[in-house]
Amino acid sequence: MEKIKTLIVYYSSTGANYQLAQWADEGAKGIGSETRIRKVQELAPESAIAGNPAWKKHSDSTKNIQIASLEDLEWADVVVFSAPTRYGTLPAQMKQFLDSTGPLWAQGKLANKVVTAMSSAMNVHGGQEATILSLYTTMFHWGALVVAPGYTDPVLFKTGGNPYGTSATVDDKGSIKEDVKPAVIHQVKRAVTIALWLRKGSTNNESVDESNLQPELTHA
Repeated sequence: MEKIKTLIVYYSSTGANYQLAQWADEGAKGIGSETRIRKVQELAPESAIAGNPAWKKHSDSTKNIQIASLEDLEWADVVVFSAPTRYGTLPAQMKQFLDSTGPLWAQGKLANKVVTAMSSAMNVHGGQEATILSLYTTMFHWGALVVAPGYTDPVLFKTGGNPYGTSATVDDKGSIKEDVKPAVIHQVKRAVTIALWLRKGSTNNESVDESNLQPELTHA
C-alpha cells in the first residue's frame, strides 16, 4: 500500500512553531508516513525582522526550508498546520497562504484531506484555541476532515489539555516552556492513522495491517 503523505505547513517568527513542526515530522515519520516540512512566505519587512534578534536568528537559520506551494497541498493526504496566535487569530503570513488556495478548492482538490493544527502564544490563555479554531473554519470550507486530538490519550491531560490541537506557551526568546512534544506526536499519529482508515474504508479502530503503522491510540 502506498504510504500516507503528510505535509507540515508552519509559520514561525522566533522558532517555536518550527519546533512544533519538527516534532510533527518526527511523529509522522515514526509510523511510516512520507513527509514534507514547508514554511509559508514571510511578509514582514526586513527592517522588522532585523530589529528583533531572535526573529533574525531564526529567519537566517531556516532560510533553506522550502516555501509551501499549492503543489504540496495537492500532494498531501494529511496536512498539519502550526502557527502562532496574533491577537487570537492567524498571523497574516499563514492567512495569505490559505487565501491562495482558491484554485485547488475550486477543483475540489482540497476536499477530504485530513487536517489538524497547533499553535502557540506567550501566555497560557493568549489565544491559542481561538487561533486553531479560526484555521479550522477555513478547513470546513475546503471540505477537509478535521482531526483534533480531543482527549484520546492521557498525555493530553499532562500537556495542557487542549482538545482542539497542541498549544504551547513561549518565552521572549522563542523557546517553548512546556514539554508538549508527546502531545504533538500523538496528535499527528492520530491524523495519519485516520487517513489510513479512510484509505482502507474502515470506520472503526481496527488495527492497520501495514508495517510500522501501528500507533497506540489509548482512549482516556
